[in-house]
Amino acid sequence: MIKGLRPLLRRSTYSGALFAYGAALASLPLLSFALLPALAWRSAPEGVQVLVVLLLWAALIGLVGLARTTRRVLIVSARRLLRVALPTPAAPGGAASSGNPSGVPSAGPASVASGVPSVAGRWRTPLWLLLHVVLGWTGALASGVLLFVAVTLPGGWLDAEFGLSLFGRSVRVDGGWQSWAVAFGCLLLAAAVCVLVTHALRWSAPRLLGPSAAERLALAAERELRLAERNRLAHDLHDSIGHTLTTTTIQAAVAGELMSADPVAARAALHSIEESARAALEDLDYVLGVLREQEAETAPARTLADLSGLLDRLRHAGAVVELDRSGDPAQVQGTPSRAAYRILQEGLTNAMRHGAAGPITVRVAVGPDVLELHVVNETRAGAGVSAGPGRRKAFPTSGHGLPGLAERVRLLHGEIEAGPDGPRHWRLAVRLPVRLSA
Repeated sequence: MIKGLRPLLRRSTYSGALFAYGAALASLPLLSFALLPALAWRSAPEGVQVLVVLLLWAALIGLVGLARTTRRVLIVSARRLLRVALPTPAAPGGAASSGNPSGVPSAGPASVASGVPSVAGRWRTPLWLLLHVVLGWTGALASGVLLFVAVTLPGGWLDAEFGLSLFGRSVRVDGGWQSWAVAFGCLLLAAAVCVLVTHALRWSAPRLLGPSAAERLALAAERELRLAERNRLAHDLHDSIGHTLTTTTIQAAVAGELMSADPVAARAALHSIEESARAALEDLDYVLGVLREQEAETAPARTLADLSGLLDRLRHAGAVVELDRSGDPAQVQGTPSRAAYRILQEGLTNAMRHGAAGPITVRVAVGPDVLELHVVNETRAGAGVSAGPGRRKAFPTSGHGLPGLAERVRLLHGEIEAGPDGPRHWRLAVRLPVRLSA
């Protein structure tokens, strides 16, 4: 018994009923337009006039429901007043319209990019709006009559009487405790009407306002693209900030040791720290702008053409870096070139962090269809040596470097190998498919 009364005590029941009654009131301006043919066709039978008015009224309500703005307003209202979980429809153009700066292949069919629901899906909103208006008028009239009876009947207010005839039997209430009992029953019935209207709307909202199969596919593809973009940003930020912190830490130690003995070299190390920090700040500003969904500036596009600057900063930190280059890296354009820069940056960072003080060999080989990248460094025999221009303390590891590289290479349909290369060396080897520019 108590469980059955719970819906009558919920606030959401009455907010849902008000949501339905609001649709009834909002449809009144359309009713005034629907009455115009009846006023112009006075010679028609009354039944025909009523039918024409109702049909025209329903058609006008359906036309309003075809607007995308109407659908969005109804979804937001249903979420707040009916407490129904409904996703926001995919915007026209969807995630695909914003471009794909990550270079990650998009998932899903091309039709998802439009974000436009199917014809059958668009007709569900007018159906919902018609049902909404019908339930609103039915509930408003029924609960209004019941409330009027409940207010006027007790004690014979306004000389009110209550009579009911059913199957040849009549019951009449004109005062006394019976009028109070009937008034209380009318209040319960009015509340029950609110429960029924709200439950009907809650049942139909996911079916008519919820996403269709095409919209669900569009939302899933949009989420996948957003996650892919965020993963790319996380990889870039990890590579950029990790590399900068590693090199600046070593460069600061170098500058400290050379401040008195070789001021010129110390100033060069400090200048390199400034350049590394500025580049990292550019990356950080861009990533934060994207994550905050602001109007993003152009992404810092560092490619194989910037490899010389990267190696120079490492040399200023005291590292010995040997470059072996074959082919023309300038022929590699776009995403493969940017990814190659990040891969080499992460490989060199790992070599600086965890390798010995020996030379680091970087090999870049540009072939007709494949770009090969190699980073080879000596492995550290012992941990925790004193800092200095040629010797470094061991750095902590986050465990995200190699998995991030593997994910980046996988998305570009490449191959990656990382592991020992003999007893005292570590090798990172990456093969990326490329299409050389003319």
